[in-house]
Amino acid sequence: MDQQKYQNIEFSIVGGLATLVLNRPNRLNSFNTEMHIEVKTVLKQLSVNGAARCLLITGSGRGFCAGQDLSDRSVSGGDQVPDLSASIRDNYNPLIRAITALEMPVICAVNGVAAGAGANIALACDIVIAGRSASFIQSFNKLGLVPDSGGTWMLPRLIGHARAMRLCLLGEKVSAAKALEMGMISEVVEDDDLLTSASDMGRQLANAPTLGLALIKRALLVSGCHSLDQQLDLECELQGVAGRSNDYREGVSAFMEKRLPKYQGC
Repeated sequence: MDQQKYQNIEFSIVGGLATLVLNRPNRLNSFNTEMHIEVKTVLKQLSVNGAARCLLITGSGRGFCAGQDLSDRSVSGGDQVPDLSASIRDNYNPLIRAITALEMPVICAVNGVAAGAGANIALACDIVIAGRSASFIQSFNKLGLVPDSGGTWMLPRLIGHARAMRLCLLGEKVSAAKALEMGMISEVVEDDDLLTSASDMGRQLANAPTLGLALIKRALLVSGCHSLDQQLDLECELQGVAGRSNDYREGVSAFMEKRLPKYQGC
């Protein structure tokens, strides 16, 4: 179990399940520079630390994440114009890339509002479970900005071009139930059951053949930009990797011996 103390997040690894809690509840868990540094640190740790085999991301308090903490950016300096592209390049883009490249399943448990970059960080995760009172909003248009953190890539793929255009241009709030109906997320549970449901799923995935799950994740993430022939070739390549794994041998042995498998994630 990770024992390091952080100021803006909580992080632990128990039984193969890593849990990352965004922990600035008085600011709706919006990101400042220090929070970015801490999240980057634990995601880098996960990429090299074999103790975790699934990651659960959630927020503390009454909201998941309100995106960028605007008080952490100075926009009132007269002729001084903030370089928002630097913030995206140095913080949000690496965050989204780290989540999608992580070779383990990533679950997001959305409690309360997920706005701006906070919504798109959630949608970058592999499985999104929302509490009944959760909501999603592409709030960038209200500030004259462009959806970032992968929003313009993920939303059309999840809900289609027409719906994505409407949500981004109008900044409409989407309830958890509506998000489920649209295909934006995978499950809605009662608020009081959110963390239990997400943690149960996380433990299930942490005990699964996680090398194979990582390969599934890799294949699905690139399928939208591949031709059928390219995807068939990738499936062939990845199946070869999976077939050489200890998990595959354990799975076959357990099936033949009529026992529960004990996967190691390799």
